[in-house]
Amino acid sequence: MSEKEIVLTPEGYKKMEEELEYLKTVKRREVAERIKVAISYGDLSENSEYDDAKNEQAFIEGRIITLEKKLRNARVINEDEVDVNVVSIGTTVKLKDIKYDEIVEYTIVSSAESDVKENKISNESPVGKALIGKSKKSIVDVEVPAGVIKYEVLDITRK
Repeated sequence: MSEKEIVLTPEGYKKMEEELEYLKTVKRREVAERIKVAISYGDLSENSEYDDAKNEQAFIEGRIITLEKKLRNARVINEDEVDVNVVSIGTTVKLKDIKYDEIVEYTIVSSAESDVKENKISNESPVGKALIGKSKKSIVDVEVPAGVIKYEVLDITRK
């Protein structure tokens, strides 16, 4: 079975590479040192420091595997080829919430890059899915758990 392709922006790819490098070079060493110190305390059967360090080690190794898999299956979009006539991955969209007359701005990214704090929403999220393929001046109905939100697409730019 082939792996799912992950579409990333150049920035998202770089961020993942940096996190992977940090985990492999810094965090692995830190956890190995914590395990070494915990072992020096003696009896491992009741050693919470050892258990915590081993759990963190397992988490880090899992994250490394996940990042390596994502990077191996990544397709980095060429930002110069992103069409700003329609909403797609790599575009930033300025929207007007019609009901509340509020302006919001989102960058559309893949689920691997989404970060609500940075207004980066996934193309697979309800809002992202509804916006993909829409053009300026489009009115978009987005079904969310609280009901339907109506947006007008005001502008589309490259990220």
